[in-house]
Amino acid sequence: MRPTKMLAGLAALGLTISLAACGGSDSDSGDTASDSGGGTIKIGIKFDQPGLGLKNSDGSYSGFDVDMAKYIAEGLGYSEDDIEWVEAVSANRETFLENGTVDMILATYSITDERKQKVDFAGPYYIAGQDLLVTADNTDITGPDTLDGKKLCSVTGSTSAQKVKDTYSTNVQLQEFDSYSKCVEALLGGQIDALTTDDIILAGYAQQYPGELKVVGQPFSEERYGVGLPKGSEDRDKINDLIEASFADGAWEKAFDDNLGESGYTLPDPPAVDRY
Repeated sequence: MRPTKMLAGLAALGLTISLAACGGSDSDSGDTASDSGGGTIKIGIKFDQPGLGLKNSDGSYSGFDVDMAKYIAEGLGYSEDDIEWVEAVSANRETFLENGTVDMILATYSITDERKQKVDFAGPYYIAGQDLLVTADNTDITGPDTLDGKKLCSVTGSTSAQKVKDTYSTNVQLQEFDSYSKCVEALLGGQIDALTTDDIILAGYAQQYPGELKVVGQPFSEERYGVGLPKGSEDRDKINDLIEASFADGAWEKAFDDNLGESGYTLPDPPAVDRY
């Protein structure tokens, strides 16, 4: 069940306290402010994922990850005008956090033990499952066990590509591009048979191409999306507080409904936030 109205009311009060603790100015907003020079915050997002992280033709940004990033930034003392959006493709996310290109990343970024050796995570703020996207008229592919002999696309550096290599590599022709949008173009053009990544990402593409693409609907993994942070970040606990507040005050649900509410994909329960 989603949070009750009573819980939302109580948490809204808690959010007010949390935001006061986080500070309403750059000087109070922890190491993120100092890392970004005190006036702006650099946030890595995807630019090509409809419903999640998308750079629109007018130069604006939209999506579930974008709205969550705005919420978190505001809680850390930044207005929307203070945010500098940076494109973070799957293969460069750890590098961007390690070298200071960005202060945080919300880019369908799965929390893994391997990645935690290099970066820190707040969250998770969402749990997705790996699935398959196919053309609407495809009846051959019904799950990962029907991929033999098929051409499958994913993105270099993603956990989805690695899982296919490790688990479903027999007779699967895996093609990797540097963005999911290129996989979608190949799928629409008939160069590949299926695209694999997390179901919520695929739902965004299915919503973008109604009647042309569909999600198979047989998830075969658990992907825990976190906010990527530089190793040793002092903002981790603050961001965890803000993520939990978004669950309770309705902001998390609104971010989903505003961006993916018409995709046919059902919003799951909020996940438990890690406090490692």
